[in-house]
Amino acid sequence: MKTYFLFLIAAVGLASCSGPYMGKELFGADEFVLDSYKIREGKFSILEMEGKECSELEEDFLDEYKDRICEDDILQIALYHPKRNDVVQAVASIGNTVGYRVVEGRVNLPDLAPICVAGLTLEEAREAIQRCYQSQIQDMEVFVGYKERIVRKVELAGMVGIPSVPVDGKIRLFDVLSKAKVPPEANLFKSYVARDGKLLSVDLFKLLKEGDMTQNIVMRGGDKVYIAETSAASLMVMGEVGRERVVFLPYGFMPLRHALAEAGGIPYTGDKSYIQVIRGNICRPKIYTLSWEHVIHLPNDSLLLMPGDIVYVASKPITEWNRFISQLLPSFTTIDIVGQQCGTWGVWP
Repeated sequence: MKTYFLFLIAAVGLASCSGPYMGKELFGADEFVLDSYKIREGKFSILEMEGKECSELEEDFLDEYKDRICEDDILQIALYHPKRNDVVQAVASIGNTVGYRVVEGRVNLPDLAPICVAGLTLEEAREAIQRCYQSQIQDMEVFVGYKERIVRKVELAGMVGIPSVPVDGKIRLFDVLSKAKVPPEANLFKSYVARDGKLLSVDLFKLLKEGDMTQNIVMRGGDKVYIAETSAASLMVMGEVGRERVVFLPYGFMPLRHALAEAGGIPYTGDKSYIQVIRGNICRPKIYTLSWEHVIHLPNDSLLLMPGDIVYVASKPITEWNRFISQLLPSFTTIDIVGQQCGTWGVWP
């Protein structure tokens, strides 16, 4: 809603002008090209251009991690000893029925003090339990597995097909998104990944559309992924175009040429020497002035638009005159009819 409100303000301001903006805060094609290269760097470069601070993605987010025992996990613990069947059976009877729940980070086994296992891998927990038993009974072998556990998962919302995906210390973001069945029309620019209440600097467009594996982080339990709708980011094309319209930006950027095509091109009434792009704060915008020659001769990647941009095509001076005349014609027609009628009354010569 905020974007459309800004568009409305801009539309009112531009509608009150009879031609292109001619103020002091104007920039040419050179500046627009330089800013386009910044846009092409990706989502977080665009956000920086919008005045938002973005931190770099931490390198260790790409590292796989070991699956560790957590609070309320239930372990399956078994023993083997050639002679102490009494101890083996005592442990097995509990392990085969209810299991050994991790409470306050510890498990309680027969004839042993509570053993801390939270944060350990299964192998590390096995070694810790075995050390405790072997301090009392030599040659005791311990086996540890999961009986039940709290499933650690990534939560999904927005344009996804499933609400969650379990994690195991190895599954990565690309695999999670594949399982989530993200539709092709999703807005990757406005989609995000959150961890511990903070947004991660992950560019989903680079990952899914450009195959940039530096964005393919290992997912952790509690991570949240939101996939935005197509309309979440947009720009507006107005003025002398085929049809004024809002254009959606699912990837966070679009070539100027494509935006003009989406709006039906520039008709003969448009002044192709004054194609303006209004960017940023509506009170102090950055305004670029380009010509049709720039649009058709410069590469698409050199003329990129970003969310919130307004493209305004000025009208030719003759267009304003024609509109003026077209507004007067009904009046002329009325006067002519009245004159003919009044002539019969002796008013007109």
